[in-house]
Amino acid sequence: MYDVVLLVEQELSEPDAKRVVELHNDMPEPVTYHVLVPCHNAEAGVEASISALGTADLYGPGLAGQREDLAEAQKAIDTEAKGCSGRSVQRLRDLGQHAEGGISHDRPIDALVATVQATQGQEVIILTRPHIVAEFFHLDWTTSARRHLGVPVLHLLEHDAQKAGSVRQQGRVSDAAGETRDQ
Repeated sequence: MYDVVLLVEQELSEPDAKRVVELHNDMPEPVTYHVLVPCHNAEAGVEASISALGTADLYGPGLAGQREDLAEAQKAIDTEAKGCSGRSVQRLRDLGQHAEGGISHDRPIDALVATVQATQGQEVIILTRPHIVAEFFHLDWTTSARRHLGVPVLHLLEHDAQKAGSVRQQGRVSDAAGETRDQ
């Protein structure tokens, strides 16, 4: 069994799932994909934002009264992340692949390292939107993963299904300037 860990920023689109599977078409052994979706911690995000603004002393005690709202927000975030993971796994299964998935509240790279170790992953694929600044300064997930893991790490840019669908609609084509014309 060849284990591939996928760290995805958002749900795998159908073209992305096909692209990932095509990378392993010539594998002599079966491939199992382990989809990992990082999940934002709502409470930590709010507290970090307030601290970054230098207003923690003004609003810090007020957060105690907001715990229920933050817990509700976290539940919604977790539900969306689990759905994203489940739909991504299903897309891979629809292509005849073995796949499993989950979410993590840990830092994405820490969760990735733990998943690679737990599954004895032999390869990592990271699918993200373009992050030009982070990539330029080598602060992106791929660079960090390469520093922490001893397995091949491939970075793929996600297909934007909405953008692809809006570019070509009903026999009309949009050019780079956004002008629409008939085909």
